[in-house]
Amino acid sequence: MTKILKLFIISFLAAAIPAWGQGYTISPINADAVLKTENIRSNVEYLCSPELGGRATGTPGGRAAASWLEGNFRVLGLQPLGGAWLHGFNTAEGLARNVIGLIPGSATPARYVILMAHYDNLGYLNGAFYPGADSNASGVAALLEIAGMVTRMNTCHKIYRNSLIVVALDAKEKNQGGAAELWRLISSGKLLDPVSGSVVTPSQISLVVNLDQLGGTLAPLTEGHPRYLMMLSNEGDSRRNSLASANRDKGFGLEIGYDYYGSKDFTRLFFRRISDQRIFLEHGVPAVMFTSGITFLNNKPEDTPSSLNYDILTERIRLIFRFLDRVM
Repeated sequence: MTKILKLFIISFLAAAIPAWGQGYTISPINADAVLKTENIRSNVEYLCSPELGGRATGTPGGRAAASWLEGNFRVLGLQPLGGAWLHGFNTAEGLARNVIGLIPGSATPARYVILMAHYDNLGYLNGAFYPGADSNASGVAALLEIAGMVTRMNTCHKIYRNSLIVVALDAKEKNQGGAAELWRLISSGKLLDPVSGSVVTPSQISLVVNLDQLGGTLAPLTEGHPRYLMMLSNEGDSRRNSLASANRDKGFGLEIGYDYYGSKDFTRLFFRRISDQRIFLEHGVPAVMFTSGITFLNNKPEDTPSSLNYDILTERIRLIFRFLDRVM
């Protein structure tokens, strides 16, 4: 084979690979290139900084967190819904803001998976600073990494049928106000897909995935085994099989719990009553919640960035992304 012919074949293959990739399985390993433990730690530390004052709804720190999230959504290449990333709504404490972006899928008519995590926390109470590292800077850091991983897969020509709506929720600590506002926008036909210009309707939502408290290892499912993750969902939810399948991939093998430490009462409490997926479940929209559980540090001033295990948080994020890669 002549040198010129070899160069021609190499050039032809290089040009063809992107197009061919659309017809083949693109490995989720490609997304690992953008998952960085140091970025996760840095984002948690910023969200917990005194500059943001604990991110309480309606405070300057809460507004700064929302603006920072908007900037991250822009950098990640998410598209604003209805022409804006920031969607304000009123609370007793002042103006709150959900931050919403879209990664388009291919289904026609469109189908959507909502990935959400609340960014607000308690702020200052009786003069004490509540940084909210695990609750829920950890979930927000995971939200940003997963959005980046899905975007990375798009650049590798992976085609997802479902569009991904990425939402950083405000006012979770105010009776889940951000989730209620998100549902109001959807149910009233006020959330518009930036690609099609069509209204996002409740019937188009395939799944809601809530990330809340993902960085702790102080309350493992089995004593002495910090490599674990809980996915709360309806009993018999077939998506549990998707998580189990992803967890069998090389390099995982986390201990998985599908209830809250074996307690049906606590599972109902955290899945159906006091977490942001509640309002979607009440309206018949399927949802799952990923968490590492409550510890004695949550909702206390000691919930600081140094209390999290960032290596295990990174593993959990990788696994949740692998789960989404299967269900989208």
